[in-house]
Amino acid sequence: MMPLRLGLLAWALLVLLQPAWYLWLAPPAGGRGDLALLLTLPPLLLPLLALRTGARRALLWVGVLALFYFCHGVVAAWTYPATRVPALLEVLLCVVLIALLGWDARRRPR
Repeated sequence: MMPLRLGLLAWALLVLLQPAWYLWLAPPAGGRGDLALLLTLPPLLLPLLALRTGARRALLWVGVLALFYFCHGVVAAWTYPATRVPALLEVLLCVVLIALLGWDARRRPR
């Protein structure tokens, strides 16, 4: 049960990172943090619809989405030095989330 709870925590932190990144830590150069949030936050909130069928199913969808956020974080950290800290934090949260999902899947009986 521990990996599942930690996975939910990593997901929540990934959701909270988006507004912090685009509104406070490293707002976009054009000043359109609201537009950036409109593009990055809804996909992370979509798995909330799967929570009613179970946390594992929701985390499976978050794990699939985390691959895209991992790529986004790597590209942002590499391309824009001003966003390096939040981008690397996004990468770290994605790696933790995917690792916890794998750990939970290995522990579950088949």
